[in-house]
Amino acid sequence: MQRGRLLSRSSSLDAVAKARALAVGAGVLATVLAGCGAGPREAAADSSQSALAERRIFATTVAAIGTIKPQIGAEVRVGSRISGRVRRLPSNIGDVVRRGQVIAELETEELDAIVAERRAELAVREADVAAAGATTKLAAAELARQQQLEQQRVATRAEADLARERHAVATAQQQSATAALARARAALDQAIVQRSFATLRAPIGGVVASVATQEGETIAAGLNAPTFLTIVDLDRLQVDTYVDEVDIGRVHVGQRATFTVDAYPGRDFAGVVAAIYPTATIQDNVVKYIAAVRIDSTGGLLRPEMTANVRIALAAREVLAVPVRAVRRVDGRQVVYVGVPGRAEERPVRVGWRDGNWIEITHGLQVGDRVVTDPQLPEAQR
Repeated sequence: MQRGRLLSRSSSLDAVAKARALAVGAGVLATVLAGCGAGPREAAADSSQSALAERRIFATTVAAIGTIKPQIGAEVRVGSRISGRVRRLPSNIGDVVRRGQVIAELETEELDAIVAERRAELAVREADVAAAGATTKLAAAELARQQQLEQQRVATRAEADLARERHAVATAQQQSATAALARARAALDQAIVQRSFATLRAPIGGVVASVATQEGETIAAGLNAPTFLTIVDLDRLQVDTYVDEVDIGRVHVGQRATFTVDAYPGRDFAGVVAAIYPTATIQDNVVKYIAAVRIDSTGGLLRPEMTANVRIALAAREVLAVPVRAVRRVDGRQVVYVGVPGRAEERPVRVGWRDGNWIEITHGLQVGDRVVTDPQLPEAQR
């Protein structure tokens, strides 16, 4: 008997609680309805508890994690093509350099001596060409005289043949001297080029990322040029985005993308898919493909190797949408509460895409319908 009385008392308490909840819900609905039928000032006061069904642009995206990398050609390791001792290294890590700026110099005494030797050799060859030219000119005059005497039968044929031979020899010597002059000029040019290798200039503009040598060190150039320093152009970066193989078929070159980095969580950066790598990479036993997103503008904030949270926009369409909190589940159905003159109407709806705090309504509402969004409105049992 006592147990029965306790159960009866508990049921009575539950009924009272449900009645109070319904009363509160009815009060909230009445407030919203009053706002719908009230004047402009009263309606504005209740706008925080309701929202209009309106047209919005929804976009589907692919979310992925990426790493910021320099674009091809935006990171250059500057090295020396000749051996020597470093005379001057004015650049340091973090320095901003312009394209063509001197970033290192080697000692040039030996190279200067070679250039001077090649200049002297060139002068000798120029003199040889001048002498050979004079000899050729004299041989040509002698040949013409002997040919004239031969025609007049004053000189013998043998003397004319000898003059022709001397002219041919002089011509060959002049050609040899000319070739030697060209070789000497080429040797001088090569020496000047070698001398220019002693001065290292920045091939691109950017920031010095690392320095691998010091002033006074002797470097030896071999098959691989010894690296002096590394320059990175921070205005030419991209995000290597690791896209799951399930989504890579929907990603194409030219699609817009946005991303955030942990260093600047409140800022969105924009870019465009510039390339999709044909080979896959394995991460945690998952096949992924790299989509390179070229960044529109870094603003001087981004650095290589930063982790980026990337969203690639796939498609966009205009839909009828309401706030997500306006859609409720009653008896297994999805419904919204619509404020109509004099009453609150529970209206079943069908939903579609979801974009952040908004959800698409495919059936059940029209543009301009006002729906209840008050989170205190009690929901029916699911």
